[in-house]
Amino acid sequence: MSIDFESLKDKAVVAAQTGVIRVKEITETGIAKAKELADTGATKAKELTEIGKLKVNNSAEQEAIRKAYSELGKLYYAERGSAPEAAYADACQRITDAMARISYNNERIADIKAAGQITDEEIEAVEVEEASEETESCCCGCGEPAAEETPAEETPVEDKTED
Repeated sequence: MSIDFESLKDKAVVAAQTGVIRVKEITETGIAKAKELADTGATKAKELTEIGKLKVNNSAEQEAIRKAYSELGKLYYAERGSAPEAAYADACQRITDAMARISYNNERIADIKAAGQITDEEIEAVEVEEASEETESCCCGCGEPAAEETPAEETPVEDKTED
């Protein structure tokens, strides 16, 4: 049995050339896919950035609307609060009642300060001290630092008005 080395050599050269061509094709396909993915990723990033900017702009516009509504309500209350139209009577009454309670509370504060000869500086010192104690120590008084609490999920408060 004789082996034709020339034929084997030719077959090996053809196989190597075919392999090289196939590797080049795969590499070119891979590079094209990588470029396509990079372009798609860049496009997505730009779109996501634009969406983020638009959402920030929407938040700013919503804040402007909230301020305008507040200003509108203040103007209406100032002009018509004492004799509001029927649709606004309940809201105006709640504002009037809240203002009365604030006025009463301020009178009580003034009375307590006058009776106890308490100054605003003393009140502020106590408020600052209480605020720092709340953040520095545990609620049980053990002296350990307070554990960070996860805020409870906010639940809407029902509007309770007197009938």
